[in-house]
Amino acid sequence: MPSKWMRSVMLIITYAVFLVLAVIKFDVILDLVKQVLSSCRPLFLGFAIAFVLNRPCAFFCRHYERNLGEKYRKLGRPLAVLTSYVAMIAIIVALFSFVLPQVVDSIQLFAASISGYMVNLQTIINKVADYLDLSSLDLSSLSSYLRSFLEGVLSSVTTAASQVMVVTSSILSMFVTLVLAIVFSIYMLAGREKLLDQGRRLLRAYLPAKYVSWVSDVIRLTAETFTNFVSGQAIEACILGGLCALGTFFIQADYAALIGVIVGVSALIPVAGAYIGAILSAFLLVMVSPVRALIFLIFLSILQQIEGNVIYPRVVGTSIGLPGIWVLTAVTVGGGLFGLLGVLLSVPVASVLYALLKQDVMRRLREKQPAEPETKEE
Repeated sequence: MPSKWMRSVMLIITYAVFLVLAVIKFDVILDLVKQVLSSCRPLFLGFAIAFVLNRPCAFFCRHYERNLGEKYRKLGRPLAVLTSYVAMIAIIVALFSFVLPQVVDSIQLFAASISGYMVNLQTIINKVADYLDLSSLDLSSLSSYLRSFLEGVLSSVTTAASQVMVVTSSILSMFVTLVLAIVFSIYMLAGREKLLDQGRRLLRAYLPAKYVSWVSDVIRLTAETFTNFVSGQAIEACILGGLCALGTFFIQADYAALIGVIVGVSALIPVAGAYIGAILSAFLLVMVSPVRALIFLIFLSILQQIEGNVIYPRVVGTSIGLPGIWVLTAVTVGGGLFGLLGVLLSVPVASVLYALLKQDVMRRLREKQPAEPETKEE
């Protein structure tokens, strides 16, 4: 029996044994995979942090290397990493120091005034019901429900510090995970060029030569698409939330910070985020004054048109290149399969697949296109 044929038979038998074991012990293998993924959570979180800070780090690195001179050029990357983390910490501190207290005050004001708002809303509904000859709707139970819900939320926020001892293990685990994630992200950002070079060597070593270029192009396209999407959505959310809070200050100053946060956070959700933010904000204002809610909706519509047609293209530079119908399809399918994470990541994933499919279609059409006959000179 030839040794080559024997090796093929043994390889097939080995694959069959592993396949049978995988089918029989599928639950055990699934638990093992979950444990491995859970253990790698700091690595994944660190990669996410490094991915978000990659573009600011590259920006600072270019400026440091340009201005430090040839002698201190090597310090550009470490200083860029340090500056990126200082900027991120400053943004987080500013958010918790300035924005969060204003949001809490707005929620407390809304909870304290809920009875009066319900009276106003009840009056509006009664007028509409009388105009349409419909039976009126009683909102007294809704008022008490909203009050108890908001009081419960605020009570949970204010008493969380007193329950630290109960959740010490969870907090410690989260702290360790965060610290490890930050360490991983620092290593990834500081050794970016070395990691990229190692990745290229792995591709050349383990992939056939004809696939190396294609895989590299796919990885580059995926990184660029996700970078454009994440940075564009984050900057768009900050600008839109800030402008919305500034405009709402002149409409209803008490809720300016809260509405700015609602609109900014909802802007991170593709397609449906604009409608969610507008509905929630208008609901808060309609109980204060329907006229102010209408003014806010008109203001927000104008602001979103300016932001979508002027600010977003200039900030992001180029869009991710996915037609609107496929954006809606991606959000719907991703949200149905994977929830909020699917909603957030479905658009860049669909954009990458769309770009790859478009390239493949164009290549196949070029291959099938018959060559034009040469014209003979007479």
